[in-house]
Amino acid sequence: MARENRVPHAMLFCGPTGSGKMALAIAFACHLLPDSPLLKKLQHPDLHFTYPTIKLPSMGAEHQPVSDDFAAEWNQMVTQDPYFTMDQWMTAMGAANQQAIITGAESDELSRKLSLKSSQGGYKVSIIWLPERMNQTSANKLLKLLEEPPQQTVFIMVSEAPEQLLDTIRSRTQRIDIRPIDTEAIKQALIHQRGLEEADANRIARLSNGSWQNALSTLDAANENNQFLDYYKMLMRLAYTRNIRDLKKWSENIAALGREKQKRMLSYFNRQVRENFMNNFGIEELNYMTIEESEFSKKFSRFINEANVVEISELLTKAERDIGQNANAKVVFFDLALQMIVLLIRK
Repeated sequence: MARENRVPHAMLFCGPTGSGKMALAIAFACHLLPDSPLLKKLQHPDLHFTYPTIKLPSMGAEHQPVSDDFAAEWNQMVTQDPYFTMDQWMTAMGAANQQAIITGAESDELSRKLSLKSSQGGYKVSIIWLPERMNQTSANKLLKLLEEPPQQTVFIMVSEAPEQLLDTIRSRTQRIDIRPIDTEAIKQALIHQRGLEEADANRIARLSNGSWQNALSTLDAANENNQFLDYYKMLMRLAYTRNIRDLKKWSENIAALGREKQKRMLSYFNRQVRENFMNNFGIEELNYMTIEESEFSKKFSRFINEANVVEISELLTKAERDIGQNANAKVVFFDLALQMIVLLIRK
């Protein structure tokens, strides 16, 4: 597109976590902008990043967080490695129990920046990470920018849930789908960059499901999914034995986690339900589980069957949606636990 001078004013890079969307967006932005030492540090005056933020206790009551409030943390993270997760970003911001969003004030600030002339007479590039996290005010203001874009401005939106964007925003972008990374490419990267033996690299690459982040997290014995597996096993065991008192304790412990982590945990639970159901067919190629997950599944998978798999999956999806809408976490997770008792006894 750049070679043929037909770069659209707005692009939507879509794909799963770990597929390299942000790495591609940054590489393309750097290709469009004149080379300079500042560009190598991703601090070029014509390169603008927009990303979800949180409100810190130190911020004033009337202050709406904007990307510039966390510019130092963002630059440090994105220059170290363009493959990163929302969890890593939340940690970098010092988040507790908040949900990160893109505010209306951020769209105002972006409009102000893009109204300025290009510092070197070329493109101005706006990279918007996870635009699906814009609130309604922000989305409407961005739509106006897309309808009447400043001269020589290119918007690159990097999304993992494009269906959550306004139809009017999607219709004004050129969508580019980024596929999961090839398993062989991940395997070779693990061998050459991380020094793994071929057999280990092959196993981890297969489990990664096309995500470089998943591959790296599998290398970490203390990764988040190990904690989620413990929570999953505890829920299922307590639900099966109908231990309501300990299920209440379980729900209270889970409620103490941040909402972003709760949503990731519920997504992990849903994946385990799928893997346990598929394990009943006895076809190894259909399963994508770690050794620890597989050990639990050997005895447990028979309890996830045709009679309950759909309803359990829907229950977890609904809980994830409720948490995302700021429902009372203790109520959501205790209700989930009680309903799980009923679903697990179905045959």
